[in-house]
Amino acid sequence: MPKLVVSLVVAVAVGATAYAVSAWQAASPGAPYDVLIAGGTVYDGTGGAPRVADVAIAGDRIVAIGNLAGAPARTRVEVPGLAVAPGFINMLSWADEDLLVDGRSQGNIRQGVTTEVFGEGWSMGPITPEMKTSMLAAQGDLRYEIPWTTLAEYLATLERTGIATNVGAFVGATTVRQHVLGMANVAPTPEQLDRMRALVRQAMQDGAFGVGTSLIYAPASYSSTDEIIALCKVAAEYGGSYISHMRSEGDRLLEALDELIRIAREAGVPAEIYHLKAAGESNWPKMATAIARIEQARRDGLAITANMYTYTAGATSLDSAIPPWAHEGGFDRLLARLTSADTRARIAAEVRTPSTSYENLYLATGSPERVLLVGFKTAALKPLAGKSVAEIARMRGRDPIDTVLDLIVEDRSGIGAVFFLMSEENVRTQLALPWVSIGSDAGSKSAEGVFLKSSTHPRAYGNFARFLGKYVRDEKVTTLQDAVRRMTSLPASNIGLADRGTLRPGAFADVVVFDPATIADRATYDAPHQYAAGVQHVFVNGTQVLHNGAHTGATPGRALKRAPRPVR
Repeated sequence: MPKLVVSLVVAVAVGATAYAVSAWQAASPGAPYDVLIAGGTVYDGTGGAPRVADVAIAGDRIVAIGNLAGAPARTRVEVPGLAVAPGFINMLSWADEDLLVDGRSQGNIRQGVTTEVFGEGWSMGPITPEMKTSMLAAQGDLRYEIPWTTLAEYLATLERTGIATNVGAFVGATTVRQHVLGMANVAPTPEQLDRMRALVRQAMQDGAFGVGTSLIYAPASYSSTDEIIALCKVAAEYGGSYISHMRSEGDRLLEALDELIRIAREAGVPAEIYHLKAAGESNWPKMATAIARIEQARRDGLAITANMYTYTAGATSLDSAIPPWAHEGGFDRLLARLTSADTRARIAAEVRTPSTSYENLYLATGSPERVLLVGFKTAALKPLAGKSVAEIARMRGRDPIDTVLDLIVEDRSGIGAVFFLMSEENVRTQLALPWVSIGSDAGSKSAEGVFLKSSTHPRAYGNFARFLGKYVRDEKVTTLQDAVRRMTSLPASNIGLADRGTLRPGAFADVVVFDPATIADRATYDAPHQYAAGVQHVFVNGTQVLHNGAHTGATPGRALKRAPRPVR
């Protein structure tokens, strides 16, 4: 089945290219246009050579590309010397809450992102009343109502309230598991598995891209490979795919990769690796073997791809350093265990002791100096944001691991943390791979208001600009046309987005105009709330959202879906 999927994608791409060439040649200079983007260097998203041309938009579609000098247009945007490209697709966005509070998506729009993809294990639906109660209780700085139940209803809520970017989602296997099994470390019965499959089927019928997992986190870590295969087989019925934060990115990276390849083969689905990495210095040499295994699987006919961010530090919750058994039953049960002297001592000992039984990110960094805390819920602890675990431990006169456990109890939250885990050499190697797209693994924030109450990882503001500036222009890890392809048509084809990811007549008018000479990330670990530089104009569904680097306030984003394929 994966070979068939690849063939279909190639056939569609060839057909689209033929249509684009035909329409390019037939463009009429007298046609009325809403927008004419004039004189830029067009990188059409296919990876082909760029060319100087004009791009015309009518309504929400591109209608002509070519020499359109003198053509009438309601709005004319002169962009000589600038790059004109399809809007970038963020394959791993955590803006699912941010957009409910501020739909402008400033952190991403100002990098040229026009589509955000959610679903790393957790999705905003389907949820039960109990899950909704827990979600409301867990809210920190960002406060919002939860009127939806299904994933489709959540996406429709975003569209209705107004968002600058398009959005779409995988259905989270964690969400589906929690819906049926709660936070218990149990295998589903056949009847429970059928209920889980039914939830995936409904999400796929509603347009989900496929099934997403995050297998280092409880309760996802309680799932067996066979359970995941069963859910992915439902996604396969609708032409969906599998995307995964694998069970390990460190000590058992290669075993986790083998699991992903097995799931792809047995479920008959394309599979993508979230934020490809080798975490922990002792594991850095494994990346070469991982790449070789992926490329062999691709030669064998499996559609295996990956995405990544452009930094050597990852970010997740601090409580992910605690072994999975301690999370069973949910966060309140974890707090109870941390306030029981005997159980806390056991947890501390396991965090302190090297083991392959779980992904211990705290130890993988090599030092508490390399764990930076960025997100607290409690006002009294917010002054600690931006400090390392080691620094806070010294301030308190406590052991670093005791400090970690103390803070989780005091904040009554998982606490956002940045973990320095990867090598720069591997980042450069991975960014040169033709089957790797880009995902921020972060929210999309505004450098103002409620978002300034917490710190964040700089990738929330700089991931895409950093790729184009530091790695493409300055370090030349790949060509600009290939970089654009890997942020546009590659992810669009991987998740089945029709008429997006390329600049061609008939495609939706998601367009970014940027200066290749100046595009750059400005956000740092010390000062992350800084917008990227170099993006001048952004159009989403034909509406201008960024004009001369300033947000227009427009919110034309839409909920995107993979068109469901009838079950055969």
